[in-house]
Amino acid sequence: MTYKIKSGFEELSTFPPLAVGVMGSAGGVVQDEVRQALYQLGQEVGRRGYVLVTGVAPGLPHDSVLGAKSEGGLVIGISPALNLREHVERYKSPTRGYDLIVYTGSGLMGREIENIRSCDVVVIAGGRSGTLGEFAIAYDEAKLIGVLTGTGGIADHIDELLGVMNKETGATIVSDPHPVHLIDRLTRAYEEKILPGYISLLEGHDPDGEMEGDRPPS
Repeated sequence: MTYKIKSGFEELSTFPPLAVGVMGSAGGVVQDEVRQALYQLGQEVGRRGYVLVTGVAPGLPHDSVLGAKSEGGLVIGISPALNLREHVERYKSPTRGYDLIVYTGSGLMGREIENIRSCDVVVIAGGRSGTLGEFAIAYDEAKLIGVLTGTGGIADHIDELLGVMNKETGATIVSDPHPVHLIDRLTRAYEEKILPGYISLLEGHDPDGEMEGDRPPS
């Protein structure tokens, strides 16, 4: 799904499709039904024409990548590595299914910030310490967060974490055990809470940007 924005010009600019980040277990023991749920979630992202974003990790995030590609979806990976060699040799990260891999050189923890900020909505599934860090960043930065419950790990303890943190940031959290229903709910929340602000920012904005010399002095 794409959204048309009035740009102040005769033509309408097309706003980029919804970017869905998937954060979850990259290792450990994961049940087959959980992996299938992530594959189905990825399929739904691809089917709707959304963009899937992951940290180019194996396990649950990669299951969602394979699902998205099965429906012709666009997939972007935010790698911890400096380049492809490090991506493959040091991090043993996947390469199949990605349309673009962004090499941050920031390491596993450092790339989490770029990963979260590249997404309109963030989905948490399963998860261990790395996913906990991604959830914390998304929560502190007032993101729209979807929790795929029943997938174990961090995802099944979000309510406890919120109680312990006892901190209001403006983040919105929606939970559902069914991947398609979760994407439905995230889409509605995005269109109600986030998209209006995007539209307001872009109305009257030159979609092609401005050359530096054309800008009024600050």
